[in-house]
Amino acid sequence: MKKYEIAVFDVDGTLLDTTEGVLASVRYTIDKMGFAPLSEEQLLTFIGPPIQDSFSRTYHLEGEILQTIATCFRNRYKDFELFKAVPYDGIYELMDTLSEKGIKLAVATYKRQDYAEAILKHFGFDRYTDILYGADHENKLKKMDIIKKCMEDLGVHDYGRAVMVGDSSHDATGARQIGMDFIGVTYGFDFKTPSDVFAFDAVGAAASPKDILQYFG
Repeated sequence: MKKYEIAVFDVDGTLLDTTEGVLASVRYTIDKMGFAPLSEEQLLTFIGPPIQDSFSRTYHLEGEILQTIATCFRNRYKDFELFKAVPYDGIYELMDTLSEKGIKLAVATYKRQDYAEAILKHFGFDRYTDILYGADHENKLKKMDIIKKCMEDLGVHDYGRAVMVGDSSHDATGARQIGMDFIGVTYGFDFKTPSDVFAFDAVGAAASPKDILQYFG
C-alpha cells in the first residue's frame, strides 16, 4: 500500500454535513430572485460546487446576474446559516489518528475562503491544520488551483506523496489534473456508490470517515 505523507480534505460532504445551512440559503436566494422552486433532489445538487455554477446549470443563466445571485446567497449564508452544519460521525477521530501518524493535513474547498476559515474554526478543525484554501470572490479558481495552493503552502512539489479526499467529481478531477491520488467518500453529497468513485480512477472509496483510515497504513 502506498504511504501518504499529506491528506487534503474537502469540506462539504467530507468533513461536514452542511445540508441545512446551504439549502436554507439556496431557498432564500431562489425566493428573492423570483425563480421557480426546486425539488429537494434538485436542491441537493447545489451543495459543494460554486454557487454560480449551480444556478447557471439549473436555471440556464449566464453573465452578470450570476454575481448578483452569488452575493444574495453569500450574504444570507454568512449572516444566518453558516454554522448550521454537523460534523460527520467519526471525522474527529480520523483527524486525530492521522495527526498522530504524522500525516500533514490540509483543506481545499469551493467555499469562499473567509467562510471556510470561520466554519472550520467554529467546529474545531483548525486545530488540525493551518493550511486551508477556498474559492476566490470572483469564482475564478478551479478545484485543481485550490489544491495546488495547499501543496505550495506545504512546500511540497511531489504530488505523489499526497492524496485528496472528497465526495465529488470536482474533487476527483481536480486531484487527477495535477497527478494526485484520490479517495472518494460515499457518505457525502455526490458519490453514492464505490462504482461512482472508481469511475474517476480513484485509489479508494470510503463509506464512512473510519473507512478512510485503511488507506493510510
